Amino acid sequence: MPIRDLPPFANLGEFLSHLDRSGDLVRVAEPVSLEHQMTAVHRHVLRQGGPALRFDAATDRLGHSTTMPVVANLFGTRQRVAAGLGLTLDRVEELGELLAALREPAPVEGMRDAFSRWPMLRSALATRPRLVKRAPVQHTVLEGDDVDLGRLPVQTCWPGEPAPLITWPLVITRPPETEAGDTARTNMGVYRMQVLGRDRAIMRWLAHRGGAAHHRAWAERGEAMPVAVAIGTDPATMLSAALPLPEGIAELRFAGVLRGERQALTPARTVPLMVPAEAEIVLEGWVSPTETAPEGPYGDHTGYYNAVEPFPVMRISAITMRRDPLYLTTFTGRPPDEPAVIGEVFNSLALPMIRRQIPEVVDLWLPPAACSYRMAVIAIRKRYPGQARRVMMALWGMLAQFSYTKTIIVVDDDIDPGSWSDISWALATRMDPSRDLMVIERTPIDYLDFASPEPGLGGKLGIDATNKIGAETRREWGEVLDMPPSLAEEAARFCERLALVGSKELPT
Repeated sequence: MPIRDLPPFANLGEFLSHLDRSGDLVRVAEPVSLEHQMTAVHRHVLRQGGPALRFDAATDRLGHSTTMPVVANLFGTRQRVAAGLGLTLDRVEELGELLAALREPAPVEGMRDAFSRWPMLRSALATRPRLVKRAPVQHTVLEGDDVDLGRLPVQTCWPGEPAPLITWPLVITRPPETEAGDTARTNMGVYRMQVLGRDRAIMRWLAHRGGAAHHRAWAERGEAMPVAVAIGTDPATMLSAALPLPEGIAELRFAGVLRGERQALTPARTVPLMVPAEAEIVLEGWVSPTETAPEGPYGDHTGYYNAVEPFPVMRISAITMRRDPLYLTTFTGRPPDEPAVIGEVFNSLALPMIRRQIPEVVDLWLPPAACSYRMAVIAIRKRYPGQARRVMMALWGMLAQFSYTKTIIVVDDDIDPGSWSDISWALATRMDPSRDLMVIERTPIDYLDFASPEPGLGGKLGIDATNKIGAETRREWGEVLDMPPSLAEEAARFCERLALVGSKELPT
């Protein structure tokens, strides 16, 4: 089974060319300010399901034009997210099946079975990076006094924010006991970066993230941590950094599975790390073991401004760039935003992995309006009393990506978990609050959720909106109204023949 419908995109420029040929990229020649206006334009286009945007005349707060084009709304539709994975939207779940098989392969049964798995094995081999000495991202190298983050068209997204914010950085780190070329142990995550000055930025990572864990290990030694930040890579690398991968799977290597070919890496110039050779821009530097600075307030995916808190400071030792680089940006805010759109596609990608752990799960939906992960609706094939509660506890306890989901609604497989109409009907007719609510106190919760009683510690609510069977009820349960399929089809043909659909009155 091939895992791509589209050819691999070596870099951001190739992906933009694909979108341009598809009529899904617009170049904006009019001046647009990096301070608030670009976010306002981006937000409006995203809400309309519009194209990716390339701003060719971005201006700073003083009205001065920048020399570097700015790309926004790259993943503003589900179709473009799927294209970034190399697929059409309807085949995302197939990729999820392959990734689930790579994670937990079944035993091989004979030679024919082994040959049938060749595409899967080829995908696994693609995770090994390809090292190159001459990299496009190092066409221009700025070091020493030439380092200046002011050269980059970094936007300020929301009113009241204290400084420009780098919003699509792929932050590459490794633990101190590893060598620079040990890419199997590297971490690549998306952590926003507040610009502090010419060569300083704040690295905002939460304590549970991989970059923060590496920083703690370096700090225990009293050493600064080498860091590289890639801005504007090929889409598979960006989406790998955003995926909630299991521990032990390096995002830089996993990108090879998504690309369908080995990732090209090159040694950074001033820090002992490997970086994507085809990136648009790479920031190299060192994060202090002790120096921090107050970060924020910034608008976040919750739809609120974060509190001001201290986070580690990175000192930039080099900026490397392609010839005529592009700067990639986005904003975060109350959904819809790009992270929410990406999350919708990742739902389908994760479903096969979830089914391997909990086979009765038929479908799921994480409503984007609920910050993409704080609420989940799960459809199950129910067979025994108490099964809905077992599924809730399995999701919270077995799967790390649900540890911050504070509300789970479980429905039967005749309910569309992505339809609020179906969910409302199931809640109204299959759920009794005195019997079907499960509340758990003092569990890990999103640190950014200020509705919780304590930072990082709060409650969870499970709602069983399934049909009640066996010991779950002593009453006779209702029978769902329905028409025989043959009669429904006959009625559809009748209405089509008489053009009844869309008419306000019967034809005479």
